[in-house]
Amino acid sequence: MKKKLNIIVVGLGYVGMSNAIILSQHNSVKAVDIDKTRISLLKDSKSPIEDKLISNYLLNKKLDIEAILLDKIDYGIADFVIIATPTNYDEKTNSFDTTSVEMLIKQVLINNNRATIIIKSTVPVGFTEKVRSKYGSDNIIFSPEFLREGNALYDNLYPSRIVIGDKTPKAKEFAKLLEKGAIKKNVKTFFMTSSEAEASKLFANTYLAMRVSYFNELDSYALSHNLNTRRIIDSIGCDPRIGNDYNNPSFGYGGYCLPKDSKQLLANYKDVPQKIIEAIVNANTVRKDFIAEQVTKLNPDTVGMYRLVMKSGSDNIRESSMQGIIKRIQSKGIKVIIYEPYISGKQFINSKLINNLNKFISSSDIILTNRWHKDLEGFEHKVFTRDLYEKD
Repeated sequence: MKKKLNIIVVGLGYVGMSNAIILSQHNSVKAVDIDKTRISLLKDSKSPIEDKLISNYLLNKKLDIEAILLDKIDYGIADFVIIATPTNYDEKTNSFDTTSVEMLIKQVLINNNRATIIIKSTVPVGFTEKVRSKYGSDNIIFSPEFLREGNALYDNLYPSRIVIGDKTPKAKEFAKLLEKGAIKKNVKTFFMTSSEAEASKLFANTYLAMRVSYFNELDSYALSHNLNTRRIIDSIGCDPRIGNDYNNPSFGYGGYCLPKDSKQLLANYKDVPQKIIEAIVNANTVRKDFIAEQVTKLNPDTVGMYRLVMKSGSDNIRESSMQGIIKRIQSKGIKVIIYEPYISGKQFINSKLINNLNKFISSSDIILTNRWHKDLEGFEHKVFTRDLYEKD
C-alpha cells in the first residue's frame, strides 16, 4: 500500500474545507484555522460552513482528517501545505490584501523548506512569481479554485477543470491528488505559468460578473419600459451561443469572489487599455442604485430585507449586494429591518435585526429578497424581487 501523504490545509472556508475533504479520502490531512469555533465543529464531525455535501461526508465517509488550531500546527510533518486564507480587496491599495498568505509562506519555509506550498487563495497576477523570488523558493505553486458557495465539495468532486500554475513534477503530483479525490474521471487539467493561472482565475470570475451584469441591465431596461423580462430572456437564451446559465436577474453580483476579483483584474489592467473590465465593476453599482430607486418609488415606511446571503444553501454575507441596497435605502430616510438567521445581535448596518419571521413580515411594508423562498408564500403582495427562475 502506498504511504499516505501528510497534507496541511490552512483556512477552513469553502475552498479550504472542500480541499481538506477530498484530499483526506486518500491522505492524512490536518485542517487548520484561527477560528476556535470552526475547529470545535470539525472535531465533532460537523461542517464549519454551510455545505450539505461536506456535512454528509464528515458524517458518513471514512476520512483521515484532524482539526487543529493555527498556533498548534507543526509544519515539519507536511509534504504539501495548502493555503486557503481570505484575501480581501483593499480599496486604498487597489489590490488584494495578501498579508495572511505571505505570513504563512514564511512560516512554512522556516519550519519545512522541503514542503510544497499550494496557494489556493485568490491573488493578483504576478503574486506567486514575486513571493518565489522574495523567499528564494521554487516550492510555491498557485492553483486556483472554481467553486460555488454551498456547493464547494460537489464542484471539487466533479471539477470543470483543474488548473496548476506550474509544470514541475511536484505540480503534476498535486494535480494527481486532486484527480484521485474527484468522482468525475478524465478531468481536463491545465499546466501553465503561475501568472497565467492567476489570470485564468480573475478572468473567469470577471466573465461571470459580466454575465450577471448583462442580464441585470436587461432587466433594468425591461422594468423601465414595462416589458416582460422573462419572455425576453427565455427568447434570447434559446440561442446556443447564449444559453440559459447565469441568466437570472438579481440585485447585483455579490458573494465573496466576484466583486473583489473583478476589481483586482481591473487594477491589473493599470497599463493596458480597456473599457469592458471597468464597465463590469461599475455596472454593479449602477444596478444597486437602480433597485434602490425602484423601491423608493413605492413610498414604504419600513423595508424588510429577507436574508443577506447571496445564494441558497450558503451562509456567506460578505460583499452581499443586499448590504449595498440597505445603505442606499437608508440614505432616503426609509427605515430598514433585517431577517437573517446567520447574524446574531440586535442590529446590523444600523438596522434592526428581527429573528422572528412572522414579526418581520408583519413589520414590513415591502420585503426585498434577492432570491425567492417558500418562507414568503402567502405574502407575495409585499415582496419585491427580481428572481424570475428561482435559481442562483
